[in-house]
Amino acid sequence: MSDQDTKPIELSLYKAHEKVYPREIKGRFQFKRKLAVWVLLGIFYLLPWLNWAGEQAILFDLPQRRFHIFSLTLWPQDFIFLALMLIIAAFALFFFTALAGRLWCGFACPQTVWTEVFIWLEQLTEGNRNKRMKLDKGPWTREKVMRKFSKQFLWITFALWTGFTFVGFFTPIRELAINVWEWDLGTWEIFWLFFYALATYGNAGFLREQVCLYMCPYARFQGAMFDKETLIISYDEKRGEPRMRGKHRREADAPGDCIDCTLCVQVCPTGIDIRDGLQYECIACAACIDACDEVMEISGMPKGLIKYTTENALEGKPTHIIRPRTIVYFIILMTLVSSFGIALVKRSSIDMNVIPDRNSFYRVIDANTIENVYTLKVMNKGKASAQYLVSASGIDGLTVELGLNQTTIEADPGQLVTVPIKIQADKSLANKKIHTIEVSVVKTDDDSDEATEKVKYFGYDK
Repeated sequence: MSDQDTKPIELSLYKAHEKVYPREIKGRFQFKRKLAVWVLLGIFYLLPWLNWAGEQAILFDLPQRRFHIFSLTLWPQDFIFLALMLIIAAFALFFFTALAGRLWCGFACPQTVWTEVFIWLEQLTEGNRNKRMKLDKGPWTREKVMRKFSKQFLWITFALWTGFTFVGFFTPIRELAINVWEWDLGTWEIFWLFFYALATYGNAGFLREQVCLYMCPYARFQGAMFDKETLIISYDEKRGEPRMRGKHRREADAPGDCIDCTLCVQVCPTGIDIRDGLQYECIACAACIDACDEVMEISGMPKGLIKYTTENALEGKPTHIIRPRTIVYFIILMTLVSSFGIALVKRSSIDMNVIPDRNSFYRVIDANTIENVYTLKVMNKGKASAQYLVSASGIDGLTVELGLNQTTIEADPGQLVTVPIKIQADKSLANKKIHTIEVSVVKTDDDSDEATEKVKYFGYDK
């Protein structure tokens, strides 16, 4: 045996990345995708410039720890609303995935939306799919340099605009525009502007489908939310096979409807062949449906060789889009949305906390009266200065005294005021070791705006 025969064989565990050149296609689903891109990007880029009641409509003011959302101002104490929004988003994802697969990925995911824009800019500067492939394979010429430079210029400009808009949600965007023009930015503003621009450029311009294939966790656990009645994009193998083209198709006795034009592969933004069956790489953009329907129409065959369908439908079984799983998800989702809406409507502009004095249980004031001492913290979560009255209930005849001879508490927007309070009770009524009382803080000019908290009250048990 020669040395050449015994030479070890080297195998690579990694497949070299092949650039995907998605082909432009028109159709009903692609129209909806483009409409979604325009709407979502319009919201993102225009919303920071919108004013509402004299302030920026959407502004997450981190230095002041307040978040303006149109007429609503949220504070760190309103964290429950953020938690509810995240839970609602999760169940919405579960519901739409169980109903129609990766609908989010194909039509609304930020990665998909921004990738579409970068591909449009690439097509604008380098041409259609064939021209882009030919340009990349060809030698470096003056035309190639100009086209590549134009593409990179548009990509970088758009990415910087995206980073600027992102920072504009946290710094008033009109002030930010002036600061950018004068280059008078803070350290964190510079960092996030360029970081978000780089992330947009890298993800949507350079990585593209690799984010969906290797980085996105949703692609890995989506299968747990699918069943045989989930709407997915599928190729009808019974109708399409055997696939043939040209001479072989004309000579065959019973060729399938698929003419093997590969257009479904050429238009796929992740570069997969939908005819190989459901794959986790599929983002349900439905480009293959539009491409195949166009070919079927030209060929004089019925559309729907590739379509939204279910595994049960492909097997000839009854399909139930509305089923227990989707009903349960929908009920939970609507319950959460309703709870969120009710909580917002009933939200008080007052946040309070009552802390008992740990140095003593109670004080004896005179022969008939005792008192408990507390520290009251009141925060004004409204947009205007306010005055508050403090009262207590739970034992008949409770009276409240504020420190520093105050009768009311005053607080500016976002201000946290700390006040010592004394709550007095009759000995004969506060005759147990521990009572539970309720301390209330109410606005003087709006008695419907009230906050309450239950605390322990130590009584005179002799």
